[in-house]
Amino acid sequence: MSSVAKPYGMIAEFTTAADILHAAQKVRDAGCTRWDVFTPFPVHGMDNAMGMRNSKVGWFSFLGGATGYASGMLMVWYMNAYDYPIVIGGKPMFSPFYPFVPCFELTILLGAFGAVLGMLFLNRLPRLYHPLLKHRRFAQVTHDKFFVVIECDDPKYSEAETRKLLEESGSRHIELVEE
Repeated sequence: MSSVAKPYGMIAEFTTAADILHAAQKVRDAGCTRWDVFTPFPVHGMDNAMGMRNSKVGWFSFLGGATGYASGMLMVWYMNAYDYPIVIGGKPMFSPFYPFVPCFELTILLGAFGAVLGMLFLNRLPRLYHPLLKHRRFAQVTHDKFFVVIECDDPKYSEAETRKLLEESGSRHIELVEE
Protein backbone atom coordinates (compact mmCIF):
# COMPACT_ATOMS: atom_id res chain seq x y z
CA MET A 1 0.00 0.00 0.00
CA SER A 2 1.80 3.14 -1.18
CA SER A 3 1.10 6.60 0.09
CA VAL A 4 1.43 8.92 -2.90
CA ALA A 5 1.13 12.56 -1.96
CA LYS A 6 -1.46 14.47 -3.96
CA PRO A 7 -0.26 17.84 -5.29
CA TYR A 8 -2.00 20.90 -3.81
CA GLY A 9 -0.57 23.62 -6.01
CA MET A 10 2.46 25.55 -7.14
CA ILE A 11 4.02 28.17 -4.87
CA ALA A 12 6.19 31.03 -6.08
CA GLU A 13 8.30 33.25 -3.82
CA PHE A 14 8.84 36.99 -4.33
CA THR A 15 10.98 39.47 -2.40
CA THR A 16 9.17 42.82 -2.70
CA ALA A 17 5.61 44.12 -2.58
CA ALA A 18 5.97 45.55 -6.10
CA ASP A 19 7.00 42.13 -7.42
CA ILE A 20 4.03 40.37 -5.83
CA LEU A 21 1.65 43.05 -7.15
CA HIS A 22 3.01 42.59 -10.67
CA ALA A 23 2.80 38.78 -10.33
CA ALA A 24 -0.81 38.98 -9.13
CA GLN A 25 -1.73 41.01 -12.21
CA LYS A 26 -0.04 38.48 -14.50
CA VAL A 27 -1.79 35.51 -12.84
CA ARG A 28 -5.15 37.32 -13.03
CA ASP A 29 -4.60 38.17 -16.70
CA ALA A 30 -3.70 34.53 -17.41
CA GLY A 31 -7.25 33.59 -16.34
CA CYS A 32 -6.52 31.61 -13.18
CA THR A 33 -9.41 31.40 -10.73
CA ARG A 34 -8.16 29.20 -7.85
CA TRP A 35 -5.14 31.10 -6.54
CA ASP A 36 -4.14 33.31 -3.63
CA VAL A 37 -1.49 35.78 -2.53
CA PHE A 38 0.20 35.69 0.89
CA THR A 39 2.07 38.74 2.21
CA PRO A 40 3.57 39.73 5.59
CA PHE A 41 1.56 43.00 5.56
CA PRO A 42 -1.35 44.45 3.58
CA VAL A 43 -0.31 45.57 0.10
CA HIS A 44 -2.20 48.57 -1.25
CA GLY A 45 -3.90 47.76 -4.55
CA MET A 46 -3.74 43.98 -4.15
CA ASP A 47 -7.53 43.56 -4.38
CA ASN A 48 -7.54 45.29 -7.77
CA ALA A 49 -4.46 43.38 -8.93
CA MET A 50 -6.16 40.09 -8.05
CA GLY A 51 -9.44 41.15 -9.67
CA MET A 52 -11.41 40.62 -6.46
CA ARG A 53 -14.99 41.83 -6.21
CA ASN A 54 -16.85 42.94 -3.10
CA SER A 55 -17.40 40.30 -0.44
CA LYS A 56 -20.69 38.39 -0.27
CA VAL A 57 -20.63 38.39 3.55
CA GLY A 58 -22.81 41.51 3.56
CA TRP A 59 -25.63 39.57 1.93
CA PHE A 60 -25.49 36.94 4.67
CA SER A 61 -25.63 39.72 7.25
CA PHE A 62 -28.56 41.37 5.47
CA LEU A 63 -30.51 38.09 5.29
CA GLY A 64 -29.82 37.44 8.97
CA GLY A 65 -30.98 40.96 9.91
CA ALA A 66 -34.13 40.73 7.79
CA THR A 67 -34.91 37.35 9.34
CA GLY A 68 -34.40 38.84 12.81
CA TYR A 69 -36.70 41.78 12.10
CA ALA A 70 -39.41 39.56 10.59
CA SER A 71 -39.22 37.03 13.42
CA GLY A 72 -39.43 39.84 16.01
CA MET A 73 -42.57 41.22 14.37
CA LEU A 74 -44.08 37.75 14.04
CA MET A 75 -43.26 36.93 17.67
CA VAL A 76 -44.90 40.11 19.03
CA TRP A 77 -47.91 39.73 16.73
CA TYR A 78 -48.46 36.10 17.78
CA MET A 79 -48.10 36.86 21.49
CA ASN A 80 -50.47 39.83 21.43
CA ALA A 81 -53.06 38.57 18.95
CA TYR A 82 -53.30 34.84 19.79
CA ASP A 83 -51.20 33.64 22.68
CA TYR A 84 -52.18 36.16 25.36
CA PRO A 85 -54.50 38.85 23.99
CA ILE A 86 -55.27 41.67 26.41
CA VAL A 87 -57.77 44.28 25.24
CA ILE A 88 -56.83 47.65 26.73
CA GLY A 89 -59.02 50.64 25.93
CA GLY A 90 -60.15 49.20 22.59
CA LYS A 91 -56.66 49.43 21.10
CA PRO A 92 -55.70 47.04 18.30
CA MET A 93 -54.06 43.74 19.15
CA PHE A 94 -51.05 44.61 17.02
CA SER A 95 -49.36 47.78 15.94
CA PRO A 96 -46.05 47.88 14.07
CA PHE A 97 -44.73 50.66 16.33
CA TYR A 98 -44.48 49.12 19.80
CA PRO A 99 -42.42 45.99 18.95
CA PHE A 100 -39.48 48.19 17.95
CA VAL A 101 -37.12 47.04 20.73
CA PRO A 102 -37.40 43.25 20.22
CA CYS A 103 -37.23 43.68 16.43
CA PHE A 104 -34.16 45.88 16.71
CA GLU A 105 -32.40 43.45 19.04
CA LEU A 106 -33.19 40.42 16.88
CA THR A 107 -32.08 42.30 13.75
CA ILE A 108 -28.68 43.02 15.31
CA LEU A 109 -28.30 39.52 16.78
CA LEU A 110 -29.22 37.55 13.66
CA GLY A 111 -27.35 40.01 11.41
CA ALA A 112 -24.18 39.34 13.40
CA PHE A 113 -24.79 35.59 13.28
CA GLY A 114 -25.35 35.85 9.51
CA ALA A 115 -22.06 37.71 9.07
CA VAL A 116 -20.05 35.19 11.10
CA LEU A 117 -21.65 32.10 9.58
CA GLY A 118 -21.41 33.58 6.07
CA MET A 119 -17.71 34.31 6.58
CA LEU A 120 -17.11 30.76 7.82
CA PHE A 121 -19.04 29.30 4.87
CA LEU A 122 -17.35 31.43 2.21
CA ASN A 123 -13.87 30.76 3.65
CA ARG A 124 -14.59 27.02 3.79
CA LEU A 125 -13.90 26.96 7.51
CA PRO A 126 -13.38 25.29 9.89
CA ARG A 127 -10.47 23.79 8.07
CA LEU A 128 -8.23 22.08 10.55
CA TYR A 129 -5.28 21.67 8.20
CA HIS A 130 -3.81 23.53 5.25
CA PRO A 131 -1.08 22.05 3.02
CA LEU A 132 0.95 25.28 3.02
CA LEU A 133 1.56 25.00 6.76
CA LYS A 134 4.01 22.12 6.31
CA HIS A 135 5.96 23.91 3.58
CA ARG A 136 9.24 25.15 5.15
CA ARG A 137 9.75 28.25 3.00
CA PHE A 138 6.14 29.37 3.52
CA ALA A 139 6.92 30.08 7.19
CA GLN A 140 8.83 33.17 5.97
CA VAL A 141 5.57 34.80 4.88
CA THR A 142 5.22 36.25 8.37
CA HIS A 143 8.66 37.86 8.16
CA ASP A 144 9.67 39.27 4.79
CA LYS A 145 8.65 37.02 1.88
CA PHE A 146 5.70 37.21 -0.51
CA PHE A 147 4.04 34.18 -2.09
CA VAL A 148 1.61 33.37 -4.88
CA VAL A 149 -0.04 29.95 -4.78
CA ILE A 150 -1.93 28.55 -7.76
CA GLU A 151 -3.98 25.50 -6.80
CA CYS A 152 -4.07 22.32 -8.87
CA ASP A 153 -7.89 22.56 -8.87
CA ASP A 154 -7.68 25.60 -11.14
CA PRO A 155 -9.15 24.87 -14.59
CA LYS A 156 -6.14 26.51 -16.30
CA TYR A 157 -3.58 24.60 -14.20
CA SER A 158 -0.88 22.70 -16.05
CA GLU A 159 2.37 22.09 -14.22
CA ALA A 160 4.58 23.24 -17.10
CA GLU A 161 2.43 26.23 -18.08
CA THR A 162 1.97 27.35 -14.47
CA ARG A 163 5.70 27.13 -13.79
CA LYS A 164 6.37 29.14 -16.96
CA LEU A 165 3.80 31.78 -15.94
CA LEU A 166 5.33 32.16 -12.47
CA GLU A 167 8.86 32.37 -13.91
CA GLU A 168 7.74 35.08 -16.34
CA SER A 169 6.20 37.01 -13.47
CA GLY A 170 9.62 37.26 -11.80
CA SER A 171 9.77 34.48 -9.23
CA ARG A 172 13.16 32.96 -8.56
CA HIS A 173 11.96 30.10 -6.38
CA ILE A 174 9.03 27.92 -7.51
CA GLU A 175 8.00 24.63 -5.90
CA LEU A 176 5.18 22.14 -6.07
CA VAL A 177 3.31 21.86 -2.76
CA GLU A 178 1.84 18.47 -1.84
CA GLU A 179 -1.08 17.77 0.45
